[in-house]
Parts: sequence; C-alpha cells; structure tokens
Amino acid sequence: MSYILVLYYSRHGGTAEMAHLVARGVEEGGLEARIRAVPEVSPTCEAVAPSVPGSGAPYVELDDLRHCAGLALGSPTRFGNMAAPMKHFLDTTSALWMSGALIGKPAGVFTSTSSLHGGQESTLLSMMLPLLHHGMVLVGLPYSETALLTTSSGGTPYGPSHLAGAESNLPLTEEEKQLCRALGRRLAEMARKLA
Repeated sequence: MSYILVLYYSRHGGTAEMAHLVARGVEEGGLEARIRAVPEVSPTCEAVAPSVPGSGAPYVELDDLRHCAGLALGSPTRFGNMAAPMKHFLDTTSALWMSGALIGKPAGVFTSTSSLHGGQESTLLSMMLPLLHHGMVLVGLPYSETALLTTSSGGTPYGPSHLAGAESNLPLTEEEKQLCRALGRRLAEMARKLA
C-alpha cells in the first residue's frame, strides 16, 4: 500500500502542527504518512518561491498527489475559505482530474482559525469541493469521536479544526489533537478498505 499525503499550508504554525498530528494518526493506522507543504503565492509577478523551502516540509509535487493512497488537506481560514496558496496549488491539478488519478481515494480536511466563529466549517467545506470534483471519497469525523462532544474550541464532523486566537499563538487543545489523530487513523483505515 502506498502513503497518505498530508498536504498543508501554514503561516503561523498551527496548521503545520495539525498536519503532523494527522500524520501521526495515519501511522497509528498502519500506513506511511508523507508530509508536504505548498509555497506562498504573491500578487507581485516577479516573486518566485525557492524550489526547496528553508524550513518545514518539502513542497508538494503533482506526483506526490498522483501516487498517494489518500489525502489529508489542511489550510488556515481566510475569510471563510482556504488560503490562496492552497487554492493556487489545487488549481494546478487539472492533469490529475483529466486522468482520473484521484478517483476513489479517501480524503479529509482540517483547518485553523483566529476566532471561534471565523469560518472553520465553511473553510472545510470549501476544501472539499475540488476533492469532490476529483472523485475522491470524503472522510469526516463521526460523533463516536467523543472529543467532538467535549471540545470548547475547535473540532467539527467535517474535519479537525483549531482555534489559534487573535495572535495565532494558542496551543492545540487535547481535544483538537485527538481529532487530528483520529482523522489520520480514519484515512488509513479507509485507504486500506478502498484499495
């Protein structure tokens, strides 16, 4: 069996931490996790990101997505939607859509917001749309994950979420961590069942 791709964009570190927890859950579920990031985008045409990031996860390549057994997609919220760097990357995946490379593979989403009502659920839903167009099988979090019932910060049935606070510096709560790992385990389980 191949790997689960954990693909994220993070500016202040909260989404990156969530990605590592999702990856841990994937590995607890018995599959390899491959962590990748998307580079920044800029409204200045001359700005070009280096091909290798200075720190953090390597940048994603289309082949990382093409060959995965499943996908966990994470982005902070920008006005109730995914961040532009993630949307920009997804906009480059037309060749995968045309070949049907992702059809039938499981996918889940996760997000981080500055405020509790900052668009967590709408961001998760916005990230699901291109995955549905690719024919992926969406995996959420059932309420058998009891952290959904006890959380007072992030966490939704659509996927894990994190309340980062106005300064984007709040640590993940225990419930948020549990839900990230649960998504990873569910993706690993579903990838095996769908293979």
